[in-house]
Amino acid sequence: MKTKNNMLILAGLILILMISGCQKDNFTLGDLTAPSNLVVTTEITGKDANNPNGDGSGNIKVTATANNALAYKIDFGNSASKNFVAMNNGKINFKYTTLGTNTFTITVVAYGSGGTATTTSQTVTVKFNYQPADFIITNLTGGTTKTWIVDKSVAGHFGVGPWDNREPIWWQAGVNEKVGCCNCFYTSTFAFTKSGNSYSLTVGCPDGAFTKTGSLTNLPGIPGSGDEGCYAYAGGTNSIAFLPAPQNNEGSTNTIIRMGGNNIFIGYGSLQSDYEILSIDPGVMKLRIQGTETGNAWYLTLIPKP
Repeated sequence: MKTKNNMLILAGLILILMISGCQKDNFTLGDLTAPSNLVVTTEITGKDANNPNGDGSGNIKVTATANNALAYKIDFGNSASKNFVAMNNGKINFKYTTLGTNTFTITVVAYGSGGTATTTSQTVTVKFNYQPADFIITNLTGGTTKTWIVDKSVAGHFGVGPWDNREPIWWQAGVNEKVGCCNCFYTSTFAFTKSGNSYSLTVGCPDGAFTKTGSLTNLPGIPGSGDEGCYAYAGGTNSIAFLPAPQNNEGSTNTIIRMGGNNIFIGYGSLQSDYEILSIDPGVMKLRIQGTETGNAWYLTLIPKP
């Protein structure tokens, strides 16, 4: 009987301790005040009266301030879906890499106590001009103007292969292969010019342009039908731009030359406007161009005109 009473006393003490412990855990959240007066300022690198959208680097600094804010996050508006990243004390640097001058909507969220949040958005217009490595520009233009031709003296100067390769392993043109049918392929010239921060390409076609016809080329004035060959074409001059390759490809400079219009081309007058520079030095330039079928590519080898 005594043992039973002791157990009842012990159980009572435990119950009292549990109630006492619960009473100590009496938390209060306090005031849930959302951040107010959220202000976002942007600084575009190189922005001035002559360059209202920056110096072309694409660099921007964003600063956010608000009353009662504990943290900030930002979406830069450069993709189809939102991607919020943390700002360090309301500050962050970012680089836009969309070629040209583009407008983006920046969205900033300021977070307060208890998960409260305040959001604001604003647009920013930023200019981005991709600047390839100096050796690419030096070798391509010679510093001012440099003229290139297709190198008929080596096998594989024109060919087809898989896109993820560096060589045309499926088919390679032999030495002088197109001389008999399409010598314009070798007499056409491609002069790359650097003028300040602007670049252009002048295509000379003294014997016509080597191309296909109709919907298989972008060159103006080419007949609607016919075999691959040389077609009368006066050539042309237009701007070119540089941009990074979509993917980091091993064994490539990962730099693309983009044609500024359909009146210029390199080597072969196709539908493409982007030419990836696989390699370049003072004496040889190798290019890869997306083929008409997914997964294949055309390859070209050029040398400076003697």
